[in-house]
Amino acid sequence: QVQLVESGGGLVQAGDSLRLSCAASGRTFSTYAMGWFRQAPGKERETVAAISRTGIRTYYADSVKGRFTVSRDNAKNTVYLQMNSLKPEDTAVYYCAADWVVGGLPLSANEYDYWGQGTQVTVSS
Repeated sequence: QVQLVESGGGLVQAGDSLRLSCAASGRTFSTYAMGWFRQAPGKERETVAAISRTGIRTYYADSVKGRFTVSRDNAKNTVYLQMNSLKPEDTAVYYCAADWVVGGLPLSANEYDYWGQGTQVTVSS
């Protein structure tokens, strides 16, 4: 089992940057694909970014491509989401999630088994 704890959220202005971190417990972090998701009030949860076990493969939603970067440090059991040029429409609760996979890069929230508690990101205009 994996426990995930997000940090790094906050209130920023449009154009600012934030880096979210997600620390995972356990010794098998490198066997999990990791995803970042977000959910704004009244909206469905959406996939923001995902990264494979080794970090070689990544995925970004079109809405964040070129502005967000997902990375991971398996030695530190941590995955990151660097968010630049933030926009008010990025305001949401951001969640990290883990999915044990042999290969591939899961993109759907339904595929992920373990979730953090979420961290709020608010971008003012």
